[in-house]
Amino acid sequence: MLNQYETVFISTPVLSEVQMKEAVEKFRTVITENGGEIVMEENWGLKKLAYPIQKKSTGFYYMFEYRAPGDLVEKLELQFRRDERILRFLTMKMDKYAVEYSDKKRARKETKKEVEN
Repeated sequence: MLNQYETVFISTPVLSEVQMKEAVEKFRTVITENGGEIVMEENWGLKKLAYPIQKKSTGFYYMFEYRAPGDLVEKLELQFRRDERILRFLTMKMDKYAVEYSDKKRARKETKKEVEN
C-alpha cells in the first residue's frame, strides 16, 4: 500500500525559468524512479517570504502531491538538502481526510475549467 504525500519546496528567487524547470524535473524524476506516482503538481510562483532565508525575501514555491512507499520521502528530502537552489522544503503524509479533501478540490477545479471552456 502506498501512502500519499504532499511536498512543498521553496527555491531561490535568482533562478531563471529554465533553471527552475530543471530543478522541478530533477525532483519529479526522484519521485518516479523510486516507485512514486505523481498525483498532482502546482507551480505557485514567486512569493514573498514571511522572514528572510539566506538573505532572500522572496522564493519560488512548488508543490508535489504523490503516492509513494515510505522510504522514498527520505531519498527525496536528501536530494532537497543537497541542492543549493532549495531554501526550504516540507513533506506531509496525508491522512484519508486530507486525500479526500484534495480529490474534491481537484474535481471542483476541473469542473470549473470545463464550465469556462
